Amino acid sequence: MKCNPMLLTDFYKISHRIMSENGIEKTYSTFTPRGSRIDDIDEVVFFGLQGFIKEYLIEYFNDNFFNRNKEEVVAEYKRIIKYTLGDNCADIEHIEKLHDLGYLPIRIRAVKEGTVIPVKVPPFTNENTNNDFHWLTNFLETLTSASNWKVITTTTIVKKYRDICEKWADKTCDNKDHIQWQCHNFSYRGMAGNEDAITAGAGHLLYFTGTDTIPSICYLEEYYNANVEKELVGASVLATEHSIQCQYQDDLKYYQRMINEIAPEGIISIVSDGYDYWNVIGNIIPQLKNDIINRNGKLVARPDTGNPANIICGDENSEEEIIKKGSIESLWDTFGGTINSKGYKVLDSHIGLIYGDSITPEIAEETFERLEKKGFSSENIVFGIGSYSLGYYTRDTFNIAIKATDVVINGEEKMIFKNPKTDKDKIKKSQKGRVVVLQNTETGEITYIDGLTIEQQESYKDIDLLEDVFIDGKLLRDESLSEIRERVLK
Repeated sequence: MKCNPMLLTDFYKISHRIMSENGIEKTYSTFTPRGSRIDDIDEVVFFGLQGFIKEYLIEYFNDNFFNRNKEEVVAEYKRIIKYTLGDNCADIEHIEKLHDLGYLPIRIRAVKEGTVIPVKVPPFTNENTNNDFHWLTNFLETLTSASNWKVITTTTIVKKYRDICEKWADKTCDNKDHIQWQCHNFSYRGMAGNEDAITAGAGHLLYFTGTDTIPSICYLEEYYNANVEKELVGASVLATEHSIQCQYQDDLKYYQRMINEIAPEGIISIVSDGYDYWNVIGNIIPQLKNDIINRNGKLVARPDTGNPANIICGDENSEEEIIKKGSIESLWDTFGGTINSKGYKVLDSHIGLIYGDSITPEIAEETFERLEKKGFSSENIVFGIGSYSLGYYTRDTFNIAIKATDVVINGEEKMIFKNPKTDKDKIKKSQKGRVVVLQNTETGEITYIDGLTIEQQESYKDIDLLEDVFIDGKLLRDESLSEIRERVLK
């Protein structure tokens, strides 16, 4: 659906223009993660604004408002507001004036994408550049918030996975070459529509290159100057699913065909729990050991049901020996492998395991810890990261909000702020006045200073991390995926 962009807001925003103080000329707002509901996360990864600006503030507004017939788009706006909010609210002069202007008179300043910032620090601000459009700053709040909070949140969760993988690689692996493939994005079908899946998948690709969400790659090419012909943006492997396995009903025949006919070389992931997973691990795969070892490639078995850590590492409470050992140890018994320089076992390169059901950062941590105790390096397992990890959050996970903190009325600047007495934890307390974001050159710590006037804010321009990225319909900073990846992985 291509809705008139002047209707991409909450109803209550429509009348705020006339509710403001008489003589108001400018509104300045901040976008801030005000806190965290996740105990061990107190900073977020800033990502997604450039894509939002290109897709919505430029392309969408041009295609669906500025480049269309003025009478037509104004009539659309008036009709909806008249029959839903009331004829007295359906004034159109400001809409006509904006169309005549031909662009969004908005200035957005932001830290660089990929920057990891503490909660309570605003990664971007916005304000109107034309005194006739003070109302536009917070009119855009709804669209801006809805389009940005989720990608920041999911990218932050993906960083947590990367940190966990790095931690256990440092302890149990000779190198980290495997990490970019260790968490594979399985989330697409479980996300809240295409846009949610695409932007979350783009955030995932900052930290990992394994993905099954194809359009996230298209998105990064479109909005982040990526190019699959020149760089590794994201990739996947041949893989089966249960609809394939269950056609065969004979797992030996199924496996034989996959590795000898369908994929005689390269990596293939074979879902293995359609019927009897432990029979596959303990009986079917061992029968095919010679075929697997002699392939120029890797067979990756995929269990998909049960307690992930137990399936991978073993369940000591089971009376069945193979279940007690778990998948990795059982595959080691069949294929062997090497002992790395740190003394941990690494499976033969022709065999591997991926688990993609119900994985959480906590389960990943538990799995790595249990593998280490059994003497296996963390590189022996790949996780499929699904919608529970990339979709099971709200705006309140990091209490993200946009709040007006500074206005100009009749030429005089006035600092405003929100500080409810009933908010005991001070989560909803906003900044006051103008804001700058600074980084300590020695410690790297990022902080902010608020309570500034326009003049005071300007005095920090040489050290303020907030940079102009969008002014009057023009994108001023256009970074590439590779630049942002370099920033997040340094």
